[in-house]
Amino acid sequence: MREYGLLFALIAIMVFFQIVTDGTLLRPVNITNLFLQNSYIIIMALGMLIVIVGGNIDLSVGSVMGFIGALAAVMIVQWEFGVVSTILVCLLAGAVIGAAQGYWVAYWNIPSFIVTLAGMLVFRGASLLLLQGQSVGPFPMEFQMLSTGFVPDAVPWLGEAVKAVTGAKRVNGLAILVGAVAVAVIVWNGLRARARNRAYGIEDEPTAFFVVRNAIVGCAILFLIYKLSTFRGLPNVLVTMGILTIAYAFLTEKTTIGRRVYALGGNRKAAKLSGIATERLTFLTFVNMGILAALAGLIFAARLNTATPKAGFALELDVIAAVFIGGASMSGGVGKIVGAVVGAFIMGVMNNGMSIMGIGIDYQQMIKGLVLLAAVIFDVYNKQKQG
Repeated sequence: MREYGLLFALIAIMVFFQIVTDGTLLRPVNITNLFLQNSYIIIMALGMLIVIVGGNIDLSVGSVMGFIGALAAVMIVQWEFGVVSTILVCLLAGAVIGAAQGYWVAYWNIPSFIVTLAGMLVFRGASLLLLQGQSVGPFPMEFQMLSTGFVPDAVPWLGEAVKAVTGAKRVNGLAILVGAVAVAVIVWNGLRARARNRAYGIEDEPTAFFVVRNAIVGCAILFLIYKLSTFRGLPNVLVTMGILTIAYAFLTEKTTIGRRVYALGGNRKAAKLSGIATERLTFLTFVNMGILAALAGLIFAARLNTATPKAGFALELDVIAAVFIGGASMSGGVGKIVGAVVGAFIMGVMNNGMSIMGIGIDYQQMIKGLVLLAAVIFDVYNKQKQG
């Protein structure tokens, strides 16, 4: 119920804001902006989920993101480094930052809350020092393409065919193709999972529920993709998010290291006794978080076309909230990548919808806080009920 209920909640929230904003929410340009505005939150949520599932937390991701954006700006604008070399150096810097924090957590058993709280202060100050308190920019177009670029239409004939049917002014054929393939893969995976469960005698969801669920999800995906296709097609950040989401979902659900992360968060002592290198695994979760925070910093800076001393301020709260709303447990060992992505989109749609309605930032913060509290209460209630 939690897994599917979250997805249906996102769809219901989008329908609600579509109605109260008189159709503004789901206009093609606004859907594109939704992806651009929330891309760095979603990318960091992927890493934060793994950290939290492993039984830790990282409060420094917003500051690290801002610091990496500042580093990229100084390297490109002031030191005249190339774009590719800057990106590689920044990702390496993110890995080193994650390793430095993970070392103290994993091998010295210092609580992650304390280590990353210190990291948040250190890298916030480092950003101010690097930028000398001033904004640095603009970036060359090649760097801006990280965030504001769009994938060229490789199958224009498909767009022309859809345009002839729908009467739209323009349709990006590649976006339509990607959407159709995504829906087909989701349905195929669902059918394969049902066949596997049936073969092993495992009870599965009712057929009617399976059909309705896939129909709703498929129609929602196709609708959003069609809207994107009538604007400028697939944003580069959407492709990046999609690839990372698939990769991390596979890593956490289908690989040995993914299962070990869940075991680590579920019961650290039992995991260690079973032969899992808990220290090294904890260390790697923080290295991974550092790399993703660095990537988010590059995308954020590219979108703003400048690096500012306040970039990333308090964004760690949105990232952590997205993970918990997406179903992760405070005690570790529970959570899914898709849930974290959906949780991030719920936060993003709420922010966007309330802004369109003219609701002030004060009320927005209060509403987001109540939504987070409700998600945590639901998690605690479920555990007590199962216990």
